[in-house]
Amino acid sequence: MKDSIKIRVKDLTLIFGKRKKEALRLLTKGVSKTEILKKTGCTIGVDRATFDIKDGEVFVVMGLSGSGKSTLLRCLNRLIEPTAGEVFVNDDNITKKNNKELLEIRRSGMSMVFQNFGLFPHRTILSNIGFGLEIKGVDKKERLIKAQEAIETVGLQGFGEQYPNQLSGGMQQRVGLARALANNPEVLLMDEAFSALDPLIRSDMQDELLDLQKKLQKTIVFITHDLDEAIKMGDRIAIMKDGKIEQIGTAEEIITNPQSEYVEAFVEKVDRKTIITAETLMFKKYVTCLYAKDGPKGVLRKMREASVEVLPVIDENHKFKGFIWLNDVLSTQEEGKTSIMDTVKEEVPKVFPDCTVEEMMPLTTATKSPIAVIHPETGRLLGIISQVSIMIEATRFDKKEIIDLKKQSKEQ
Repeated sequence: MKDSIKIRVKDLTLIFGKRKKEALRLLTKGVSKTEILKKTGCTIGVDRATFDIKDGEVFVVMGLSGSGKSTLLRCLNRLIEPTAGEVFVNDDNITKKNNKELLEIRRSGMSMVFQNFGLFPHRTILSNIGFGLEIKGVDKKERLIKAQEAIETVGLQGFGEQYPNQLSGGMQQRVGLARALANNPEVLLMDEAFSALDPLIRSDMQDELLDLQKKLQKTIVFITHDLDEAIKMGDRIAIMKDGKIEQIGTAEEIITNPQSEYVEAFVEKVDRKTIITAETLMFKKYVTCLYAKDGPKGVLRKMREASVEVLPVIDENHKFKGFIWLNDVLSTQEEGKTSIMDTVKEEVPKVFPDCTVEEMMPLTTATKSPIAVIHPETGRLLGIISQVSIMIEATRFDKKEIIDLKKQSKEQ
């Protein structure tokens, strides 16, 4: 994923009703939506939404029915005209475009995939996929080539001459996706695209879209009301309530640091252990021993100062070598050795930063060792995770309860 911004949204506002200007003035003064409705008869559909979407990002907008998520999406390509605010794509202000320019953007720059597929029943699958190219004036031969490429991209080879009613719901949604991809858009707008599908088909479509995204690297704005789908699909998630964006962040950021009571309630039933990663749990500040430099006396001093019985060992390039335990250091010193190299235990648990709590849990039963978090390419030590931290996150107990449980286990 690139770091450049593909879409920039500033104070995007949509107001329904006749007295929009008055309602907007009241909104900017901080008057509540309920009061605005009473005074003007206007409803706030989108309330001053401001956010950036990165190039190649899957940006999920989620919320309950009536939260404004689909309305927000339609404001991005001006299928619904916003009352105020601006939308930039590649730093180009969409809100300033005339109808002709806007039509070209919808045809080529921002393709849309709808919940109800939107296929023409009297056209073949190939003809449906090539429809966007047809209205752009692309000649028939080129249309067929591009439509065939799109049909192969979504795995529907051999179905080109069939009609929509001959396909299952999941296959029809593939056709809708292929039609959007045939125009080779920079941005895909997907409005509840999978919500009408059966659960198993829906899961398959999610997987297929993610696989496609790895190859195509499109910028995708994905609307859903389902939190599990949002977590699975989104690089980042925007949670909406009553037309307002409550919070934006990765699934892990939102779950570990909800910024409102609404968001906290929204995510409280999420299975955290499948989302929270080693990078979140690890201690980034820790004392280390140098593999080929430190001797037993130096290690014992470090352990005493840090009040620990085990320390990570690294080489001169900060590459993780293993852990060293107090009892082993004492034995090494008693034997008169001046190096700890033979004392370091190298067969210890190591994980990458994106490893989840669920994936780390088996490591806590196999050993009493802390877990090292290392860089996947260089092997550099990035952090240390204690087993207690994993158990707390996995069970949602607090630290005291975990310690009590361990004591009870030992007594039994």
